[in-house]
Amino acid sequence: MFFNSLNYALFLPIVFMLYWFVTNKNLKSQNILILVSSYFFYACWDWRFMFLLIFSTLLDYYTGIKMSESKDSYSKKFWFWFSISINLGFLGVFKYFNFFATSFADAISHFGLQVNPWTLKVILPVGISFYTFHGLSYVIDIYKDRIKAEKNFVEYACFVSFFPLLVAGPIERATHLLPQVKKVRVFNYSRAVDGLRQILWGLFKKIVIADNCAEFANLIFDDHTNYSGSTLFLGAVFFTFQIYGDFSGYSDIALGSARLFGFELLKNFSYPYFSRDIAEFWRRWHISLSTWFRDYLYIPLGGSIGGTWMKVRNTFIIFLVSGFWHGANWTFLVWGFLNALYIMPSIIFNTNRNNLDIVAKGKLLPSLKDFGSILLTFILAVFAWIFFRSDSVSQAFDIIGRILSSSLLKVPQFRGITKALTTLLLSAAFFLIEWLGRENDFAIQKFGFSWSSKFRWMFYLILVAFIFYFAGKEQVFIYFNF
Repeated sequence: MFFNSLNYALFLPIVFMLYWFVTNKNLKSQNILILVSSYFFYACWDWRFMFLLIFSTLLDYYTGIKMSESKDSYSKKFWFWFSISINLGFLGVFKYFNFFATSFADAISHFGLQVNPWTLKVILPVGISFYTFHGLSYVIDIYKDRIKAEKNFVEYACFVSFFPLLVAGPIERATHLLPQVKKVRVFNYSRAVDGLRQILWGLFKKIVIADNCAEFANLIFDDHTNYSGSTLFLGAVFFTFQIYGDFSGYSDIALGSARLFGFELLKNFSYPYFSRDIAEFWRRWHISLSTWFRDYLYIPLGGSIGGTWMKVRNTFIIFLVSGFWHGANWTFLVWGFLNALYIMPSIIFNTNRNNLDIVAKGKLLPSLKDFGSILLTFILAVFAWIFFRSDSVSQAFDIIGRILSSSLLKVPQFRGITKALTTLLLSAAFFLIEWLGRENDFAIQKFGFSWSSKFRWMFYLILVAFIFYFAGKEQVFIYFNF
């Protein structure tokens, strides 16, 4: 069930009505409804993978209790590693087994040995990386005595499988979401309206911006050998817009949907393409994943305590792991490695926390220095996304080689260029609104509040009209593949 589907447009209000008008003021009933709705939502993808989700939930629920009840460190450590091993084992089998099998076969073929690797003929369970990380953070926090094990299975299962975040995040923490699950929730009209605005903006990002940009990104990347450097660079820009509109659009719909039910999820994006350096970019892009790796990998490895060498080593580790988390392909590892290289100067010279504030806060326009920094950071991101989008490392290098050739100076030519120009104009208008709303949680949270209500509603209706105009075939969200 896609967020941008008619099914979800029916599912969400039905659950909303049952939640507030049938189970209202009964916390237990509300949580049961949330859990049943979440399992139904997930089963709409493939009901067979429900068993994997439920097993993972039961595993962490049980091992969490066993850790809390352990009377010695040996028993606690046993249950901790028992849970970690099985969780990572499932993730490894479903997501990485085929990659390692084919990579091993390719490696030994260089020594003249030919092997036909045995691979699994299964599809990747949707959302496995996200709900696995929910469970991992839970058992790690119990092991580190940050939280106590949850004894109520329904409440714990709601935390793991809450439908807005189930298949593509944000990656939640038990310390943040579980207290909200356990707390009585009262309907708040202004919060619900705010949630609807965020859903609207998320749908606009996905359907109007991301899906239109995807058409041209796919066209150019899938036939890259027949295009000039200028066209390939434009294709990379289209993908840069696509992945942001797609993933941040999903996150907006998720956060807006959760707000309708009285929940506040972790913010996942904070206008990353307005960043002035790569360090700031990674504080603003996929925030829940970046902070997860910071808290559960970077800091346990020693963080930045051990001096420059340790900071460099740990930074490369988390970026490589982050790349590998995204998919079983060498392109993702190179993408992670490239971002680690990008961020190295700021790590070495301790400038990685120079840009903590909002760019040009309280001003209409950035300074020339800020504008130049934003443009450079954006171009670096575009080149990194080429590896993320390419089918192979060799394809990515071929595309970059063509971009850096003299054909970069040619006028871009490809099928549907008139529509592509329209998409670029829409994207420019979209980023203008994002810029004007960059001091808020999402761009249109307070956009137009100084206008009369008539003009503000006209703006909302224009967004709705664009969504319906461009709505067609349901396009899968990019991060469903991870």
